Amino acid sequence: MTTTTKSLIGFHLLAAITVAIWGTTFVSTKILINNGLSATDILFYRFLIAYICIWFIAPKKLFADTWKDEGVCVLLGLTGGSLYFIAENTALYYTLASNVALIICTTPILTAAVSYFFYKKELLGTRFIIGSAMALLGVALVIFNGSFILQLNPIGDLLTLVAALMWAFYCLFLKRMNAKYSVLFVTRKVFSYGLITLLPFFFIYPLQTDFSILSQSLVWGNLLFLGILASMVCYITWTLVIDRLGMVCAANYIYVIPLITLITSAIVIDEQVTFIALIGSILILSGVYFAEKRGRE
Repeated sequence: MTTTTKSLIGFHLLAAITVAIWGTTFVSTKILINNGLSATDILFYRFLIAYICIWFIAPKKLFADTWKDEGVCVLLGLTGGSLYFIAENTALYYTLASNVALIICTTPILTAAVSYFFYKKELLGTRFIIGSAMALLGVALVIFNGSFILQLNPIGDLLTLVAALMWAFYCLFLKRMNAKYSVLFVTRKVFSYGLITLLPFFFIYPLQTDFSILSQSLVWGNLLFLGILASMVCYITWTLVIDRLGMVCAANYIYVIPLITLITSAIVIDEQVTFIALIGSILILSGVYFAEKRGRE
């Protein structure tokens, strides 16, 4: 094992922990929806909590050095915040959750394509293609979990693909800003513009402000988890991972999210785990490992 490889082990572990936390957010979000909050409500309170928390530790500099960079910050807020979550959550109204989760996991492939198109240097090697295929097959087995009924809905599936593409571009913009600004500054800008670009949607879906709902321990407990850990902390760690591992390698860890969701759902809401899902889990882990080794061929 080379010195460079050893120095990156910590960032691979950080990537795994980050996606593990994100994998539990589906259950947390479902709990909030069942308690009276909409998808836009959850995103607003989640990002508001994250922004308030990060304000105390991030640089108090309000704007980027140039208006061009400030424009990139707006794009970060759109692609990694409002547009991503709105597209993903709205898709759930039109298509099956299994469809959404499966299509979202095309993000690593889209990220690799976007990265190659703009940078040329993050090549799509044989190991990456084979590993991605293994992981995507595993994702399909985990999500369907023994129920192979695929119902396609063009609107919902297209919206999900848009969400996956938004996250791919978010990683692209993030890589550009990492070279110029601190992690905390960039992350704070993501939350601020995520909130600002979300506001127009409240003309269609009014914000839930019922104190009797928001004051429930189950509600504010999950909102704190989503805002502080899943948003503030994880967006910071993901920025660090993108910076050190690269867009393609980091994005490949997204395949692990359905595996974490499967385990969390089984523990928290008693969803059944089948033998097929376990096989899928093995394929996911094997695929991520195989794809990650592409740079050491």
